[in-house]
Amino acid sequence: MKRITVGPSDRAEFNNITDMCVGTGRVDLALHAEYQRQLRAVQEVCRFRYIRGHGLFSDQMGIYQHFTGPDGKKRVWYCFTYLDRVVDAWLDAGLRPFIETGFMPSALTDSPNTLFYWQAHTAPPRVMKEWTDLVQAALRHLAERYGRAEVESWPVEIWNEPNLPGFWENADKAKYLELYRATVLAVKEVLPGMRTGGPAICGGEGSQQWIRDFLTFCRDNAVPVDFVTRHAYMGMTPEHRGRYLYHDMRTPEDLTEEMRISRQIIRSFPEYRDLPLYITEFNTSYNPFCPIHDTNYNAALCAGVLSRIGDAADMCSYWTFGDVFEEQGIPTHPFHGGFGLTANGLIPKPTLWTFAFFAGLKGEPVYRDENAVIVHRADGGYEAVLWNLGDEEQVEISLPLPDAVVLTERVDGECCDPLRAWHLMGEPESLTEEQMRFLQRAAQPRAEALPAPEGKVLVTLARNAVVRLKALPAPGRGDEGYDYAYYCKD
Repeated sequence: MKRITVGPSDRAEFNNITDMCVGTGRVDLALHAEYQRQLRAVQEVCRFRYIRGHGLFSDQMGIYQHFTGPDGKKRVWYCFTYLDRVVDAWLDAGLRPFIETGFMPSALTDSPNTLFYWQAHTAPPRVMKEWTDLVQAALRHLAERYGRAEVESWPVEIWNEPNLPGFWENADKAKYLELYRATVLAVKEVLPGMRTGGPAICGGEGSQQWIRDFLTFCRDNAVPVDFVTRHAYMGMTPEHRGRYLYHDMRTPEDLTEEMRISRQIIRSFPEYRDLPLYITEFNTSYNPFCPIHDTNYNAALCAGVLSRIGDAADMCSYWTFGDVFEEQGIPTHPFHGGFGLTANGLIPKPTLWTFAFFAGLKGEPVYRDENAVIVHRADGGYEAVLWNLGDEEQVEISLPLPDAVVLTERVDGECCDPLRAWHLMGEPESLTEEQMRFLQRAAQPRAEALPAPEGKVLVTLARNAVVRLKALPAPGRGDEGYDYAYYCKD
């Protein structure tokens, strides 16, 4: 049995960045009703602050428009109809945009190179000024519609994973740095207070050198940079089965160490040592058809990451909030290994509750180890998140709250596993209303009140469990004459 004892003066290090940002599928998907339903459901329990996704300037958003007039001259104008609808939907859900500028409108590039099912154009602009004019026009419109001060609070990240040849033509670093310079200067000309950053790299060989070269370029050329961005995934060498991908995972400790190295590179530049490091994409697997995303194992792995990633980074954005997502085509089944915290059909996945539990950890940190975080709440109570990647384990927690009411919410394979329920149904492709409602119920944590004599509570953690525990000061006695024990014999 594991024992945790918290004293009245105990303190611990824990930088909780869980609710800073969340990812989304291609931004025009916000026009879908199912997308908006999933977003509202996630926001009800997580309350993320920012949202980031691809495709703001891609053809699906329809912002860049042009035609050739009778005189043979090209006419350009901008259509913000969809942009307004997308941003309105986000703001209505309590989210501000974390603007990512990828990808290129097809009309601005001569390259045939595209990415994804939805044909994202990944090459530099044919004429840089056409690109910067587009960026500036969009920002001017946003500032006019939502207010200059509001829009200046939205960070701008230049492109997405330019160190991968599929995401940026030939992974050409020199051309990316020129795009960065031109875009940032265009942004600052319109909205000087807007924060800009990059290089938005993924991990892998040479990725840390990209950060070093990016900061060297900004320093040597006096190009503004307000934050550094990168991505963090845990998947190792993949194995393919049909369209699905499987791989072993790195540990949360390994992932955090990689982020620490990025932080150390930033701090090696005296001019930039205090710049924030934003992880603008994080997940276990980097593939939207990896079944781990649907599992309790994923929930427990993410708990390990959320407990320590704030040691190295200032923001960590889970990729993504929902499964309305089309990078590799339109999903055909409610469970297909999609990135989302919710499955299509408004079915919460176990990992949603990991984020909800950590987002609720508000207060003074008093304890942290490899499988637990405890905070002292402002109301005098204590709140904890516990998780377990190994065999079943019992944990005894002693808190300096002798007269306590302990409430727990448990997520594990016994009580909160909609994937297993769907599997036992025969893995139906198209859910009936009855099946959908059943899976929604099967996806809820188990709520339980536990005895806590003298501030001690015993919690059983199954394999891949994630548990939220609240120890609250006991209220006064109930109504005179109400005798619980008369009929209920515990």
